[in-house]
Amino acid sequence: MKKKVLFVSLGCDKNLVDSEMMLGMLARSGYEFTDDEQEADIVVINTCCFINDAKEESINTILEMAELKKNGSIEMLLVTGCLAQRYREEIQTEIPEVDAILGTAAIDEIVKALDEVSKGSGMNHYKSLSDKPLTGVERVVTTGGHYAYLKIAEGCDKHCTYCIIPTIRGNYRSVPMDALVREAEQLADKGVKELILVAQETTLYGKDLYGYKALPELLRRLCGISGIYWIRILYCYPEEIDDELICTIRDEKKICHYLDLPIQHASDQILQRMGRKTDRRQLEDIIGKLRREIPDICLRTTLISGFPGETEEDHEELLDFVDRMEFDRLGVFTYSQEEDTPAASMTSQIPEEVKEDRRAQLMELQQEIAFEAAEDMAGRVVTAMIEGKVADENAYVARTYKDAPNVDGFLFVNTERELMTGDFVKVKITASYEYDLIGELEDELT
Repeated sequence: MKKKVLFVSLGCDKNLVDSEMMLGMLARSGYEFTDDEQEADIVVINTCCFINDAKEESINTILEMAELKKNGSIEMLLVTGCLAQRYREEIQTEIPEVDAILGTAAIDEIVKALDEVSKGSGMNHYKSLSDKPLTGVERVVTTGGHYAYLKIAEGCDKHCTYCIIPTIRGNYRSVPMDALVREAEQLADKGVKELILVAQETTLYGKDLYGYKALPELLRRLCGISGIYWIRILYCYPEEIDDELICTIRDEKKICHYLDLPIQHASDQILQRMGRKTDRRQLEDIIGKLRREIPDICLRTTLISGFPGETEEDHEELLDFVDRMEFDRLGVFTYSQEEDTPAASMTSQIPEEVKEDRRAQLMELQQEIAFEAAEDMAGRVVTAMIEGKVADENAYVARTYKDAPNVDGFLFVNTERELMTGDFVKVKITASYEYDLIGELEDELT
C-alpha cells in the first residue's frame, strides 16, 4: 500500500519552489499526497526562520505534528528548510519525534531520508551550502497551474546586518540559464501562463556564472517561450538595476511593468547601519529613472520599522520618503532581532511598542496613498488574469499586472459569462474598495 504524505510548506515563495521539487521527487517514487492529517502516514514540514514570527510558526507546526507522531496517528515526521538548517541540533534534542532533518541544500535527499526512516535508521541530511543549486527536477506545481515561481538563484552575498539568509542558504549561486529555460518550457507545457522570477536577489543573476549580470538576457529568452503571457520580477535590489534591465522591462511585451524593490529604509544613517548599498538620494534617482522610462510601472517595496538606533528623526524621514515616492504597493515589518546577526548585538535596540507604533504610522500613510490610487482607476480598462470564481455570485477574482499573488490586491469582475482560471480578460474598472478594484467584463482575450 502506498504511503500518503501531508506536506506543509511555510515561508516565502522561494521555499515553495523547494517544496514543489520535493513533491515532484516523492511523486515519482510512488508516494501519494493528502491535505488531511487524519489520512497521512508521513508529514514533511518545510520550515522558515527568517523573522521571529516565521520561526514561531515553524516551531508550533512541528510541535503540532509531533503530537500526531506521539499518539500514533502518523508513522514518520521529517523537517526540512531554513529552521532545519539553522537549528538542527535543537530540533533533534528537543523534539525527538522528528525522524529526519534535511538542510536547505539537501532537499534532493528527501526520498532517501524516508527510505532510511522506514528501515529504522533516521538521520540528518546536510550538504555544503556552496553546492550548485538543484536543477532538472520536475516539480508538482501547487499554485493552481496558471502561474508558477521560477527560482533563478540560491543564497545571497549582500550580508545585510539584520539578515540570517547567507548563513542558512549560502552565497549567491545562479541556476544555469539553459536549465531555467527548460524548466520554464516544462511549466508552459503544463499550462502555466505567468512566470514569477524569484531569488534572494534577482538583479545579480548570472554574475557568478558568466561574469556579468545576465537577468536581461534570461528575460529575453523566457519571453520567447510560447504559452507564457506574463513574466513578473520580484526582489530587485535597487543598486543593481541598470539601463539594460530597465530597457528590457520596457521593451519586452510579456514582462509586467511591475518591480519589487526591497529598500528597507530611507534614512542614510539607518541604511548604513543595515549594511545596505544605497542612500536616499540614490534610491530617489533609481525610482525616478524607472518612472521616466516606464511611466506605467508599478513599484512595490518593503520597509523595516524600529531598526536599532532608529531615532524619531529617522522615522520622520522615512515617512517623508514614503509620502514623496507614493509607492503603488508597500509592506512594513517591525525589526526582528535575529541571533547571530550583527544587528542583534547593536546598541539602542528599539522597544516593541515603538516599533509597532512606527509601523502603524507608515501603513496608515500608505493606505491613504493606495486607496486614492485605487479610486483613480475608475473608468480605466485593464487586462487581468482570472484567479477563480466568487462563490454563489456572478463574479470572478482576478489580478492585474500590478498585483503579484498573495501580496497585492484583487480585481473583482462582475459578469454572467463563464470564465476559467488563467483566462486573460479586458475589464472596465467601475469602483474600488480599499486596496481592491471592482469592474465589469469588457472582453475575453484568452
